[in-house]
Amino acid sequence: MSILTRRSVIRSSVGFAAAGALARPYIANAAAKTAEVWWVQGFVKEEDVAFKKMVDDYEKQSGNKIEQSITPYAALRQKEIAAIQTGVVPDVMEIADFALAPLQSWDDRLTDITDVVEPVKDQFIKTALSSCYYYNNVTKKRAFYVAPMKIAAVPFHIWKSLVEKGGQKISDLPNTWDAFMDFFKPVQDGLRKQGMRNVYALGYQITANGVDPINTFNAWMIANGGLNLVTADGKLHTDDPAVKQACVKALVSLATPFKQGYVPPGCVNWNDADDNNAFHSKLMVMDFDGTISTEVALLSMGRKDDFEDVLTHGLPLSNDGKELPSQVALFGPVIPKGAKNVEVAKEFVKYMIQPKVLNEYLKGGLGRWALPIPEMVKSDPFWLKDDPHRSAYIEQSVIKPTVPIYEAYNPAIAQVGSEHVFMTAIFDYLNNGIAPEPAIDKAFKRAEEIFAKYPIQQA
Repeated sequence: MSILTRRSVIRSSVGFAAAGALARPYIANAAAKTAEVWWVQGFVKEEDVAFKKMVDDYEKQSGNKIEQSITPYAALRQKEIAAIQTGVVPDVMEIADFALAPLQSWDDRLTDITDVVEPVKDQFIKTALSSCYYYNNVTKKRAFYVAPMKIAAVPFHIWKSLVEKGGQKISDLPNTWDAFMDFFKPVQDGLRKQGMRNVYALGYQITANGVDPINTFNAWMIANGGLNLVTADGKLHTDDPAVKQACVKALVSLATPFKQGYVPPGCVNWNDADDNNAFHSKLMVMDFDGTISTEVALLSMGRKDDFEDVLTHGLPLSNDGKELPSQVALFGPVIPKGAKNVEVAKEFVKYMIQPKVLNEYLKGGLGRWALPIPEMVKSDPFWLKDDPHRSAYIEQSVIKPTVPIYEAYNPAIAQVGSEHVFMTAIFDYLNNGIAPEPAIDKAFKRAEEIFAKYPIQQA
């Protein structure tokens, strides 16, 4: 999932006209107060414009002041961890990765915001709420530590013109997992015969860097029957033969096309931005990447023809023809313990997750992030009718079956991810001559060691 460090998107501040007033029964301000807010820089300028407009509207309606800072995700991630460790924290900060919220909730370093989420939670999809509801190892219970704001599944992005030029037809795309992946190999072969020697069939991350390779391995594992690697009770199931078989199959099915030359060899050094850039330059026919950042970037850059040439495609069926759930990541604000103005922080977060406010904010960002409120998604044509890319993405993220990323169940998996335990298994197979099954056994052993440090008591 690309939340890029975007040299080309560093921008100066922009002024905004006031918008029409929204209902604000929860805003009660006897005296103006100030809250410091740290936010992730958007992939396109429209996202930052939308955030600043939302802040501006809140300030006008409440009389409070928001001192907001927008920072690229990688730098913000480091800044947030340093702030929590030193105790010098802002009042609100948007999480910038999969790990901060579960790990800091575990350590009791975030404020319980159940009172903020409860009044509106019935409007949000269950997957979004599960992704905000973390275990605290001090209180020995779960609570809402993140406010549900924006979610993202991981779709496929396909250059339709390259498929056709390679001798295939988009209408012939198979609807089961392995057949879907294999479809693109003869496309590359056809393009190579025409002299296009630097175009690859498949774009996915085989690297030990960022969140994209975590998304990739999980998707291939789930497609092969490994959904229950971690269950909602926080338990790791490396003892389940079906999970092991799924992990072995995922390793082989990701590594084999790479060995065959159907995946860009440079992907081993990619970060979360690089597959987007490679796809934009038409280095590969298909990319597997979270959100529709690929598409909205083309739209924002004015590349309308390229925008229309991209097909956004949800998950195919499993190999036995069953519908697969998409893992969905959630991003939103937290209030760190030690915040100086919790009252205004909660008020601002409460404002942001009001359905009408949230809908306008995400629409302003070109719909890169999905709105996790199904009834509003269905009633607003922006989400399911106005654009085929967004429609496919929203169907996958909100309407069709979804599950949370495993970090919602146990923070141990965040450490498993940060160590890239399963990608290391792929490299053991590719580089060190270790067979797939022993490579997965090694990965399982390390995962078990990590999970032993994060026992979760059941209610």
